[in-house]
Amino acid sequence: MAQFTAKDVQALRKATGVGMMDAKRALVECDGDMDKARDLLREKGLADAKKRAGRDANEGTVGFYVHQPSGYPTVGVIVELASETDFVAKSDRFQKMAHDVAMHIAAAQPKWVRTEDVPGELVDREKEMIAREAMASGKPERIVERIVDGRIKSFYKEHVLYEQEYIRTDQYEGKVGDMVTELAASMGENIGVRRFARLAVGEQEA
Repeated sequence: MAQFTAKDVQALRKATGVGMMDAKRALVECDGDMDKARDLLREKGLADAKKRAGRDANEGTVGFYVHQPSGYPTVGVIVELASETDFVAKSDRFQKMAHDVAMHIAAAQPKWVRTEDVPGELVDREKEMIAREAMASGKPERIVERIVDGRIKSFYKEHVLYEQEYIRTDQYEGKVGDMVTELAASMGENIGVRRFARLAVGEQEA
């Protein structure tokens, strides 16, 4: 029989945001192994979050961040984080997520929220340019295809919010999209970034 204490259940609840019975069941299923139980709940939560992704999310909040390196604002970001209910939108965790995503955007400078937001013609041009460069260097066709795929993934990681690695690795290690999805999983709602805007002194609009 799995050996764990009430403190273990409470710690797992705090780490994952699930209810007491879900935490207890996960520990039983994983023979009291906290790390395995956390992974199990995370996988289940992400699967459930994907099922909820099609539900309407018409509530939410506007998060903001202002960067003041010299004592006055030079970069400002606003981001709309959507949820299904105002109950979730008002929660501290949800409000913190909106602020954290805005702070990330200020530093990482993404241009789009999701890969599907990137204009198709832009992706096609990038692929053509990469392929021409690779073929000009004498690479075989099968290698060219791999190079194109790899470079496009790098393009997404640089310019797409959900594909970027979250900048505060001391708080979360992984992509911004995964961080938002995990919040959705733990809160039991469809949660997502709808849009954002970033302004910086002296930067030209792309």
